[in-house]
Amino acid sequence: MMATEATRRRFDASLAGLMAEAAASRDSGHGRLISYSRKVFIPLTKLCRDVCHYCTFADVPRAGKPVYLSPDEVLAIARAGVAAGCTEALFTLGDKPELRYQAARDALKALGHETTISYLTAMCALVLRETGLLPHANPGVMTREEISGLREVTASQGIMLESTSERLCMQGGVHYGSPDKHPAVRLETLRLAGELKVPFTTGILIGLGETRDERIDALEAIRDLHAAHGHIQEVIVQNFRAKPDTKLANSEEPDLDDLLWTIAAARLILGPDMNIQAPPNLSPGVYQRLVDAGLNDWGGISPVTPDHVNPEAPWPAIAELARKSAEAGKLLVNRLPVYPAYARVAETWLAPDIATRVRRMSDAEGFARDDDWAPGNTVLPPAPLVLARGVDTGIARIVERATSGERLTANDIVRLFAARDADYRHVTQAANALRRAVSGDVVRYVVNRNINYTNICYFKCKFCAFSKGRTHEDLRGAPYDLAFEEVTRRSVEAWDRGATEVCLQGGIHPDYTGATYEAICKAIKAVVPEMHIHAFSALEVTQGAATLGLSISEFLAKLKAAGLGTLPGTAAEILDDDIRALICPDKINTRQWLDVQRDAHRAGLRTTSTIMYGHVETSASWAKHLLALRDLQAETGGFTEFVPLPFVHMEAPMYRLGMARRGPTFREAVAMHSVARLALHPLIPNIQTSWVKMGPAGAAICLNSGANDLGGTLMNESISRAAGTQHGQEFPPHEMEALIRSIGRDPMQRDTLYRSVPETRRAASMVAAELEPIVLTPPRRKAAVV
Repeated sequence: MMATEATRRRFDASLAGLMAEAAASRDSGHGRLISYSRKVFIPLTKLCRDVCHYCTFADVPRAGKPVYLSPDEVLAIARAGVAAGCTEALFTLGDKPELRYQAARDALKALGHETTISYLTAMCALVLRETGLLPHANPGVMTREEISGLREVTASQGIMLESTSERLCMQGGVHYGSPDKHPAVRLETLRLAGELKVPFTTGILIGLGETRDERIDALEAIRDLHAAHGHIQEVIVQNFRAKPDTKLANSEEPDLDDLLWTIAAARLILGPDMNIQAPPNLSPGVYQRLVDAGLNDWGGISPVTPDHVNPEAPWPAIAELARKSAEAGKLLVNRLPVYPAYARVAETWLAPDIATRVRRMSDAEGFARDDDWAPGNTVLPPAPLVLARGVDTGIARIVERATSGERLTANDIVRLFAARDADYRHVTQAANALRRAVSGDVVRYVVNRNINYTNICYFKCKFCAFSKGRTHEDLRGAPYDLAFEEVTRRSVEAWDRGATEVCLQGGIHPDYTGATYEAICKAIKAVVPEMHIHAFSALEVTQGAATLGLSISEFLAKLKAAGLGTLPGTAAEILDDDIRALICPDKINTRQWLDVQRDAHRAGLRTTSTIMYGHVETSASWAKHLLALRDLQAETGGFTEFVPLPFVHMEAPMYRLGMARRGPTFREAVAMHSVARLALHPLIPNIQTSWVKMGPAGAAICLNSGANDLGGTLMNESISRAAGTQHGQEFPPHEMEALIRSIGRDPMQRDTLYRSVPETRRAASMVAAELEPIVLTPPRRKAAVV
């Protein structure tokens, strides 16, 4: 199929016009980001049965020279990549050399393999197992079985289509004598990869003697395959470079305008969402022009190995590439060998083991994590570099609307969460300025005690490492069910140590009823009548009401009469039912959670609000969550604060099962506080940061990024510790105040409702005695039924 007359006319437009249209299309799909993959290049074999007239990669067998890299050599290259921070192992090799060379057949036999692709599959598995690098394989034309086998051990695969011109395969053409370069067999490999749901790389090579119409034909063939299967993750536009000792050594190379025309054409044919790549090492010094033509990816860049296909063209340094990208108005971001659109739905596009690894290496957008931090860790990542010369005007407008109190759209909020570099700095600084305008330089905290009265729970939330079955002792600790005497003892001790609040939550014990929760409140009030009881998630309230046959409102009235003061906004997790179906399918849904909050607010019970983020969801779910909270607050005004709770992954079941990410990145965690300040303004004035999950140093950064509250001293913390956080169980008032003063802010001890506490309470908190050892009452046996 050749380009139609209408297509020809479209691409006969001026180059400047085509580039402007292509750049606008690219920006609508990718915004300011331009990506690359940090890789090592593993040339498994340079033998090839094809004889392309431009290639210097392919070699012939030579006496004394190994035909294939050995497993030890492969691992040495891969381990050097790991040490340099790479995430991709790019395997490049000649096409089926065993069909041409006896030396290849003999070498494969010695290695225990019949085919090159069989050995490649084994080496991909080896690198994956021993180093954790994600393999990307480019072995040429493949059968269905070969693609399927590689799918188990690679994150992505690829084959350059190069051209659909049959002329190039005829005598005198560059592909004459190269059976694997016939367009039909390469297109068939691409089709098979689509049927097998393999994220696939392809592209065209320009300057081989093809016409522009033939380039359009190749790009349209790629477009049609992608339309059928959705698997083409990137299209490379590679310019031919004449190389010594090849038949095309003296051939003319395509000029810059020809390359720019082809990039623009690729963008316009393939659409705004496609990833269009042009290797930067083949066009040094003209990065701005390449960006202007519509590309959004620089390809794989190696800090360790040369480009074995184009050894005369060294990779640019990644720091220099970041600077040049910024000069072109783009923000360089590291991706994995599998692109974000596929990483976000890894269960569809990747083998199970690969999907687990990709999730654990990804951020919420599907790019490579930009730090090694995880919630609960004690070491913070370095501050992010700011290279961009200005702030994206769209981001600036969204921030301006938010600070004026306007309700943002979900898409607005998603854009704020995606902010990086100067845009990220603008969002965090704007949130901090808004915090100062709303609450001044005071940082509040509450002296409280967490009492988790049981860790026995019959719900099966996949993120929870705290709950146990009645006798289940996997993960951390044994099951317990506190005696009322221990609950009241801890409450009295907390009061004596200056606390104004006890926060009570626990698992949903199968023997508990609404009367149990009511009795807990009465028991505490009986021994410490002035203690504020902040207790019971929406799930506990729902379960308790159901056991008594009461409505939510009726049950809340009973709890209030028993002494309940406020409710924690936990069990919210993510207010997006598609996500809840994955992480807590048997839990209350979004509507039910919001209804409990609404009923509590109507009953005169204030509640907090929370989000648990950084696991299987994306920023689209974060936006839904924030807007649901904002809308309910506009209706009731009953939320006291918003508390971001980053997912602590270490012992969480869904992480251990390979379902989840490693929590948010540090950038994402800080951004949650900043974006919440903007998106919830002016309705929820208090944004709290969790020192248990962020750590004191991380909490300090959040306090300078929109948060104004440091939460509670806790005294005991069980849930995050069970999940794996390394931070302590208590943050004493004098240490909290020292942290607050260290960032130039003024500490203020508050109660649950954000009122100042009496000086006598504050004084008691500053001279608190050491805590007595806690007693974890073993589960009581249920009385036999007679």
